[in-house]
Amino acid sequence: MTVSILIILPVIAALIILLFKNNTAKHAALFFSVVNLALAYVFLVNFVPDATMQFGFDAPWIPQIGAYFSVAVDGISMLMVMLTTVLVPLIILTSYKHQYKNANVFYALIMFMQAGMLVVFTSLDGFLFYVGWEAALIPIYFICSLWGGENRIRINLKFFIYTFAGSLFMLLAIIYVYLQTPAKVYSLQEFYRTATIIADHQGLVFWAFFLAFAIKMPVFPFHTWQPDTYTESPTAGTMLLSGIMLKMGVYGAIRWMIPIAPHAFLNWQLVIVILAVIGVVYGSIIAFTQKDGKRLVAYSSIGHVGLIAAGIFCWNVQGVQGAMIQMLSHGINVVGMFFIWDIISSRLGTRDISQLGGIAKVAPQFAIAFLIIVLGTVALPLTNGFIGEFLLLNAVYQYNIWLAAIAGLTIIFGAVYMLRMYKNVMQGPTNELTVTFADIHGSEKLALAIICLLIIVLGIYPQPILNISSAAVQNLVHSTTYIR
Repeated sequence: MTVSILIILPVIAALIILLFKNNTAKHAALFFSVVNLALAYVFLVNFVPDATMQFGFDAPWIPQIGAYFSVAVDGISMLMVMLTTVLVPLIILTSYKHQYKNANVFYALIMFMQAGMLVVFTSLDGFLFYVGWEAALIPIYFICSLWGGENRIRINLKFFIYTFAGSLFMLLAIIYVYLQTPAKVYSLQEFYRTATIIADHQGLVFWAFFLAFAIKMPVFPFHTWQPDTYTESPTAGTMLLSGIMLKMGVYGAIRWMIPIAPHAFLNWQLVIVILAVIGVVYGSIIAFTQKDGKRLVAYSSIGHVGLIAAGIFCWNVQGVQGAMIQMLSHGINVVGMFFIWDIISSRLGTRDISQLGGIAKVAPQFAIAFLIIVLGTVALPLTNGFIGEFLLLNAVYQYNIWLAAIAGLTIIFGAVYMLRMYKNVMQGPTNELTVTFADIHGSEKLALAIICLLIIVLGIYPQPILNISSAAVQNLVHSTTYIR
């Protein structure tokens, strides 16, 4: 059995879901996403945590141009596969309380998007990687445009233009590197071997890749599409964007950009680390000023992803390992935070923090779940956010102590604005609006229970996650030590 089945199943599922209506489509989407999770778990159980590519599938796709349908997983991509297959059923479950018009199309687009993201995380062929990259963009554009907020058309057009323009630069880089390969193939390993061949033009290749990945993450100053898009998108779309899709940019930098253009990366390393650290501080400071809870979470995400990017660009084992586990943790936490605000918004019709208060008095189970997610987000020890942030700050410290001191502000800032948000929303007296707030039940309780369990379990015992990616990370980092 190869990982290609994880890509094919969501496509088949999407086509089947289109035949159903309303709740049947919703149940079918959840069923197929859980089946895909079960298959991914089978791969995980049989995965050998070394540096080799496993469960591979390689077949000619467009042989005339040297493109192959070549997919496999190592420890790095295995974690991204698990992130995707865990979060998609969770995101579908969080949408159960909503009734979407044309629900079959909505859930089919989610499954198509899952297939595209899994192509990105498993591809060993540059052309296939690009196709997966674009295939994941198209469904989320329609999800956000058709089921988003009042200003969805204008905001999502900006999002599409940003990301599509970045993708075109990446395509040019892929074509250029392909033309330098002796065998004229898009193979990842062949791309790695061109590092010396393209030495004189590595800077152009590096920046072409960087634009695509930096926009997707996003890294300051390429972030301007993100807050509005997250705010105006339907909650499921926001979760897909923040929980999984932005990790495509982080993964692309680790797997493709740095190993293909290592010398250019070394030349520009300080600049991009500084940009990432600026994003950490910028996102956190802007989050302080937000009155809309969903928008506050969007800006906090910029800060957290900025720290992940800084750790990667320091390019040491601690940084990349920290990025791997933090991508997993951030995905879980941010989905939880957006779900919290979806529950508040759907019950009260507002996300304005100043209008809320006292909800803990009338919804104690909701208050407990909210607090656990907040503590994971601010990286309290024994929650999932702690070990990743610790490794990332350690990596930045090894690179530059002053940048580490500035990046470390994210922990202080994050604790202040997140706990202040929790206090204003959950504590104090109830008012006319919040006194009728109903506690969580049904699918809400199940989804939040899963999220809280993951936050606690990964925080108490993160070692199995670190073991999965450790060998692959060390191999990739050490194989590019010649750039130092």
